[in-house]
Amino acid sequence: MKNEGKREKNWKDLYMRSNKLARAKQLGFDYPRVSENELIKKPVSQSGERTNVLFVCSKNQWRSPTAEAVWRGHPQLNVRSGGTSPNARHHVSEADIRWADVILVMEEKHKSRLKAEYTRVLDFKPIHVLDIPDDYQYLDAELIEQLKQTVPSILMIE
Repeated sequence: MKNEGKREKNWKDLYMRSNKLARAKQLGFDYPRVSENELIKKPVSQSGERTNVLFVCSKNQWRSPTAEAVWRGHPQLNVRSGGTSPNARHHVSEADIRWADVILVMEEKHKSRLKAEYTRVLDFKPIHVLDIPDDYQYLDAELIEQLKQTVPSILMIE
């Protein structure tokens, strides 16, 4: 009796998978995608390729441009920055999110805004909240120090 239930469950899983594969093909997505957990497990330094990192704050005025400036020269990273506000210097676009391997946001509200605006594009994109408040100017020494302390542990770089 247990085998019959197991067989039916496997059939349902296969049917759902084929639907997902067909829908993903129709939308132009790869399926299955790499899960967020698998992305987190793979250190940047072992991949051999540069990792695309998107830094996000509200207006793309102080925090995210500072992060971009600090990490721009790192040999393992390609970096960009953007803002979630409509009047940001560079508003985060769908192209930015597709480009990014990892997204680092300054506050939880930025993560929420990105998820609200780009729900489908953010599937399986790791988003990390740095918890850096809007208390700093561009290239503020204290802000730079916080970035140098938090970012390497998240991206597993030196």
